[in-house]
Amino acid sequence: MLRTKLLITDITEVPREWIFEHYLQLQEKLTGQDVKIKSVFNKNDKTPSMCIYYASNNTYKYKDFSTGKSGDVINLIMEMSDPPLTTRGETAHKIIEDYNAFILNNKDDGIRQFKKKSKYKVVDFTIRSWSNFDEKYWNKFHIGSKLLEFYKVAPLAQYKLQKEEDGQITEQIIKSTNMYGYFRKDGILYKIYHPLVKDYKFIKVQDYIQGMDQLTMKVPFLIICSSLKDIMAFSKLGYKNAEAIAPDSENTMIQEHVITALKHKYKAICTLFDNDPAGLESMKKYKKKYNLPYVVLEMSKDLSDSVRDTTLTKVRETLTPMLKEKLMKQAVIAE
Repeated sequence: MLRTKLLITDITEVPREWIFEHYLQLQEKLTGQDVKIKSVFNKNDKTPSMCIYYASNNTYKYKDFSTGKSGDVINLIMEMSDPPLTTRGETAHKIIEDYNAFILNNKDDGIRQFKKKSKYKVVDFTIRSWSNFDEKYWNKFHIGSKLLEFYKVAPLAQYKLQKEEDGQITEQIIKSTNMYGYFRKDGILYKIYHPLVKDYKFIKVQDYIQGMDQLTMKVPFLIICSSLKDIMAFSKLGYKNAEAIAPDSENTMIQEHVITALKHKYKAICTLFDNDPAGLESMKKYKKKYNLPYVVLEMSKDLSDSVRDTTLTKVRETLTPMLKEKLMKQAVIAE
């Protein structure tokens, strides 16, 4: 009698970790750790920017920081397929077929033990004095000491990372002459910025919508930028009728209840993110979910770099008509 392995017919029976391992050709088995690889959607990705992570619901998901794409395994295979798959049902069927072919030709690796791996957290930091290097760096973006103080940016001498796993505490001390702490108005550190580091430029300490503490909500327009540096650069353009905020990152959507509240405070809101694929993808998401128009500044990669590479006057001359078109049209519709 011929014996075959039992084939499956339901996508829920396909191990999510197998889908990531198989289609992304990962070199390690997923058992609860996070993995970072080069983007499968961006051929020009030189530094790994795609993260496969063990989410809070005990399943794996992905986020590609170079393109802004993210989601579950179904989203991943839909995006990767050529020609594209258009529905989740069609995609699930493909995954089931591929998995059945795999289990017919490969030995089952048995039950896998999963344990979410601990991550390093910032537990301490030391603020240092401002230096000539700091002045030279920030002045390139026309950002001075008063603006840095207003937005609660301070230079750091070092910070301590700590994680606990299996009862054992591991610590790391990070020291540098060119890193900065971003603080809330109440003095709580929410982000660390390493401007001259290619990987891990930003260390997130806690959730925070950047610039929220500084909003007056007494002007008609709000701009959602991509970073605190862009917020500060925007403030240097001298607009008296607009102020700005930024999410944790372009790939982090500001929550719906916050956007709803802000829509009641401002006549019009628009996004102004980086003009790279990740920034464009994020602005389209805000447009789709919140019906917020977006402005693409086709100068340097982002607003602050445009200020650095040209002049405040040139950026304002280029940006103003685009902002007027998006914001005034939205304001008229709202009225």
